[in-house]
Amino acid sequence: MSRDHVQSAPQTPGAEARTPSAGLDTPTAAVEAPFLELLARGASADAYEQPVLLARAEGRSGERITALERAKLLALRVRAELEGRRRREAELSALFETAHDLAGLRDLDAVLQAIVQRARSLLGTDVAYLSLNDPARGDTYMRVTEGSVAARFQQLRLGMGEGLGGLVAQTARPYVTDDYFRDDRFQHTPTIDAGVRDEGLVAILGVPLMLGPHVIGVLFAADRRARVFEREQIALLGSFAALAAAAIDTANLLTETRSALAGLERANEIIQDRSAVIERASEVHDRLAELVLRGGGVHDVAAAVAEVLDGTVEFTEAAGAPARPLDESRAEGHAVRHEDDWIAAVAAGGELLGALVLRGHPGLDPVDQRTLERAAMVTSLLLLARRSAAEAEQRVRGELLDDLLDARDRDPRLLRERASRLHADLDATHVLLAARLDDPAADADHEADARRRLWSAASHLAATRRGLAAARDGGTVLLLPLAPGDSATELARRTARHLGTAVHEAVTVGASPPVRDLAAHPADVAGAYTEARRCLDALRLLGRSGDGAAADDFGFLGLLLAGDRDVAGFVDRTIGPVVAYDERRGTELLRTLDAYFHCGMSPARTKDELHVHVNTVAQRLERVGRLLGDDWQTPSRALEVQLALRLHRLSARGSH
Repeated sequence: MSRDHVQSAPQTPGAEARTPSAGLDTPTAAVEAPFLELLARGASADAYEQPVLLARAEGRSGERITALERAKLLALRVRAELEGRRRREAELSALFETAHDLAGLRDLDAVLQAIVQRARSLLGTDVAYLSLNDPARGDTYMRVTEGSVAARFQQLRLGMGEGLGGLVAQTARPYVTDDYFRDDRFQHTPTIDAGVRDEGLVAILGVPLMLGPHVIGVLFAADRRARVFEREQIALLGSFAALAAAAIDTANLLTETRSALAGLERANEIIQDRSAVIERASEVHDRLAELVLRGGGVHDVAAAVAEVLDGTVEFTEAAGAPARPLDESRAEGHAVRHEDDWIAAVAAGGELLGALVLRGHPGLDPVDQRTLERAAMVTSLLLLARRSAAEAEQRVRGELLDDLLDARDRDPRLLRERASRLHADLDATHVLLAARLDDPAADADHEADARRRLWSAASHLAATRRGLAAARDGGTVLLLPLAPGDSATELARRTARHLGTAVHEAVTVGASPPVRDLAAHPADVAGAYTEARRCLDALRLLGRSGDGAAADDFGFLGLLLAGDRDVAGFVDRTIGPVVAYDERRGTELLRTLDAYFHCGMSPARTKDELHVHVNTVAQRLERVGRLLGDDWQTPSRALEVQLALRLHRLSARGSH
């Protein structure tokens, strides 16, 4: 009852003393009026004390107070009767709803959950739960819980005859305990007591679930405090237990009926499908033979089998298939079921090449199983054939690159013909790349395996990019065409990332400058390889393992690394625009740059050195910035510019 109700109810007696209400003109009516109002409002039991307390506070006569006490007791009896009727109405309604659920039984778990929920709600307990006997294991287990918070309690499995439930099952009678841990009428066990203690239960009521004379389980209601369960509550829980037993019996009968029907349907399907299975086996045999003859791939085999078996078939690498069923299939030579899938190992000799996986097809016919196994065998033959062809092509590509690196007097026409058969164009611009694993493995076998993987990945990249690849000097060398707009640096970085991803280890790649017309000048390939190796060593010395770069990326360090010491090229790349500007315009930008660096990059001292105005120095330096870029005065660029100026002066003196 709300606070407003509690405060307003006691005002009625005082009001009646001053101004009697219509129809309540006798003392008895005046006494009963506040309690009738409380009954109408559905007030709590505590609120019925208020009229008596108010009368005493107002100094009413003893007769009046005695009359109020009698009226209060009568009103409380009426209230209790009404509460009882409402409770019984709710109980009957819940039982009716449960019986209705049972009549339309579709999901046994849902019906049992509803029974436990309604029992807990109507009895007003903290927890309700239902346990069932397991004849196969000779124990009993929790089937449904409501209000439980302890995982160990929810997963209890108990021996027959143990705990309060064991006492109920033995006697086929309800039992109730006000304090579980102090009750010695039943057998306590450490497992049960630990679960009950975790849940914090104190008072427990259990009633049997009966099918004829047999107890199949127990329905419980429990509180986490001491409580006395009334006779009506025990009877109500027994009614729910009877409904639960009926639901279980109905579900068992439905299950048996459905199982029998399913068996009959399955037998009929087997009879009808047998001829279809044989026809599918013949069809897939013909299709696989056709695939082999026309040079199909492994995915063509998977697609053909998937279409015939009406499922999803995938070829996967050995690492992508479940290990245990894959090993079992390899050892037995048969397809193995794994959950809802079938795994057929694809193997040749002692080598495991992968697996064919039939997805979501648990009920595979034996004939269809042999079809999947035959497809796995065909797949292994196709893989071996493809590997042999790939290895042969890799050897040919490696031999051609070896000839370009070692034999410098080859006939250009023959080189072009050999390259053309490999879809390579030696007249295009190429970059030579030296690739090596970051750190050699401590184990020799592991290192050899890593090198083989690097060589295989490089060969595949060369084949897809119309280039060449060969194993050399403990690493791999590639000759790849350079696309228009691309640079040797970007090509080296992409190659390092690609190879590193393929072998799952860091791969460092050094690149040569672009080389052209290799068929006519095969000696350039050897020189490019030397520069790529120097760049590779520089990357590793600079701590850039796993990266890719070309000699141009190192600035004047690239000049030191370059095999032919391309001084003119370095000067042109660094200050060429300034040299060209002076030559065209007759300006003195180079002389101004020399003086600027000689004077410690101070415009004020530079103007004294050149005997010009400081604005003239500023204008010339601004022009230099537009020609070389805004970053020309950063420490690294300034160092390169000064070196280029020195080399330009020296080369100019040599020419005179």
